[in-house]
Amino acid sequence: MKPLLNKTTKPFLIYVLIVLTISIPVYYFVVDTIWKSELDEHNQIIVEKTAYEFNQLKLSDEKLENSLDLWNHIQPETNIERIPADKIKGDTVYTSEKHLPFISSNKKERYRCLQKVIYIHDKPYLFTIQTNIEESHETIAVIAMITIFFFVMIVVGLLYLNRRLSASIWKPFRDTLDRLKTFKLNNQSKIELPASDITEFDELNQSLYKLIEHNVSVYNTQKEFTENASHELQTPLAIIKNKLDLLLQDQALTERQYRIAEEMNRALTRSSRINKNLLLLAKIDNNQFDNSEVISFDHLLHQSIEILQEHFEQKNISVKEDISSGVKISGNSSLTEIMINNLIINAIRHTSPGGGILMKLTDSAFEISNSGTEKLNADLLFKRFSKLSTESGGSGLGLSIIQEIAKFHHWTIEYKFENNHHIFTVNL
Repeated sequence: MKPLLNKTTKPFLIYVLIVLTISIPVYYFVVDTIWKSELDEHNQIIVEKTAYEFNQLKLSDEKLENSLDLWNHIQPETNIERIPADKIKGDTVYTSEKHLPFISSNKKERYRCLQKVIYIHDKPYLFTIQTNIEESHETIAVIAMITIFFFVMIVVGLLYLNRRLSASIWKPFRDTLDRLKTFKLNNQSKIELPASDITEFDELNQSLYKLIEHNVSVYNTQKEFTENASHELQTPLAIIKNKLDLLLQDQALTERQYRIAEEMNRALTRSSRINKNLLLLAKIDNNQFDNSEVISFDHLLHQSIEILQEHFEQKNISVKEDISSGVKISGNSSLTEIMINNLIINAIRHTSPGGGILMKLTDSAFEISNSGTEKLNADLLFKRFSKLSTESGGSGLGLSIIQEIAKFHHWTIEYKFENNHHIFTVNL
């Protein structure tokens, strides 16, 4: 997971780098074109001015030729030569590279050249002028460096401003998020979201207020219904069970009537157990248990093993114990005892006759494993009223209660299937 700021900053940086990369050759092309255009204009002016000056001197033919020879010697980048009338042609502009004889290095110099026919004393001459354009490379390099510098300045400045502004702008959102993380439906305290002068955040807060208010109302209604239903069902269920017990003791019952009454009694017993378990889950959700007791976990475990010894013997299950002594935890003893009993009963239920159960206890974990042939469905493992086996005696709430008790104590519970053994581990 990445912060929102990184999500927006990365594409921005990539875009800036792409623009910077493209801008350098564009700068080179534009500046080089402008430079060549300026040099072409410069060369044109030099040619026209030279022709004008020679015509103004009104030299004799001999002196003119001498002057042109002298000009060609002292101006190595220009050349004026007489041409016949049949070789007159239009202006030619081009770029060339050549070595300078008076420079020792082998570096080639780039020149912008112009060949133009001029008339001196009404006679045609081919004027060739070459102007060094190497300076354009230096100009382009300087422009590129300046551009990169300012691009870096812009990027660094925008990143800095972006982070500073984001920290300020997103502060109400982060405060709202922090308060939502600590908010719990079973906590009756009203949530107070930070005020913001940003329209979107204010609308978010108002929507959250409405959503939370609705969820709290639904939660309270559901909690009240569960508690009332569980409490109200206890009395009629107890009355019906007592009546059934009396009916089962009636000697006048036929065998068929007795079987029907016995089936009703089993269903009623299961309904009563489900009712008690639902009431227990409601109490756990409502934080109606104290969790400040110091509990001797090993003592509770030995006690549960002893109470359930008859169940081990009924299915001929061998029990192995690896229980550390003096394991003390902080929590609720009643809930811890229920969790231990449910884990052991769950292991018994899913162990075939003649199988084995191993229980381990350390200062950091309680582990119970039992032999099995097939892995349990992890998606349905802790869901309420889910059936993990064909055994119908369970209420479908045992593992859900185990998970809720673990959450209540801030423990974690894990399940795995290894070497044909179901393994449940409670990390204390």
